[in-house]
Amino acid sequence: MLKETWAFLNSGFHDAATNMAIDETLLNWHSEGKIPPIIRFYGWDKPSLSVGHFQNEQKTINFEGIHKHDCHFVRRLTGGSAVLHDHEVTYSIIVNENHSKIPHTVNEAYYVLADGLLKGYQSLGIDATFARPQQESGDNRSAVCFETPAIYEILADGKKLSGNAQTRRKGVLLQHGSLPISYDTTMLFDLFRFPSERLRNRQQERFARKATGIYEQVKEALEYDDLIPVFLEGFKERLHIETEAFKPTDALWEDVTHLRDTKYATKTWNNKQKNRKTGVK
Repeated sequence: MLKETWAFLNSGFHDAATNMAIDETLLNWHSEGKIPPIIRFYGWDKPSLSVGHFQNEQKTINFEGIHKHDCHFVRRLTGGSAVLHDHEVTYSIIVNENHSKIPHTVNEAYYVLADGLLKGYQSLGIDATFARPQQESGDNRSAVCFETPAIYEILADGKKLSGNAQTRRKGVLLQHGSLPISYDTTMLFDLFRFPSERLRNRQQERFARKATGIYEQVKEALEYDDLIPVFLEGFKERLHIETEAFKPTDALWEDVTHLRDTKYATKTWNNKQKNRKTGVK
């Protein structure tokens, strides 16, 4: 039986605003029937903190720390907690929400799409499994994404390996996520507000027990270019698809640039909570 062919894009390293604009542009183009379902891998040209669509950045984020470490800051289209994107591979999957491979429930869709990640980790020799914790209330969730696994996120040695977020817009599902290679926990915890240094240090120690990266698991210096073929094969096997390299057109890049400049690079979008308080629109 012939397998469906999806597009595959390795877009390389970009700034935070451009990365988010590419994801949303691909979503828009897929909703308009201009491109098939697409799997994208990408990196960040400098450390970047992305916050969830509804996250209160004024309450949780230490902007002095962001300036100290010369990080980019961006608000995602998807929900969830803040993620530091640094030494990692990031992926996104864009597909019609009514596609035959996509379940209607959020959790089951997570499972189907994250199964390719699980296969990728296992191909690296990592004893990875899915997390299936009891549903938690929003009040119990941490502002730091990797401190607490959500349902169907991936664990190794009981530690969280990846962070994922999902949204459905214009009839299209967008799921993207962070696949850390290693962590700079000092930088990470400088980016969040804590009532005291004692609590910051305690949370940083807790994080080391709760999160892990690829290097810690395989003890091998694998980098971005080494890992993309592994995870791409994982998606192809578990989704039962073939892929064909996608070359962005000038028209697509024009849409990306417009969306970056008018949305993801603006204070109006990125500082939504602050703007609500001051009445800025």
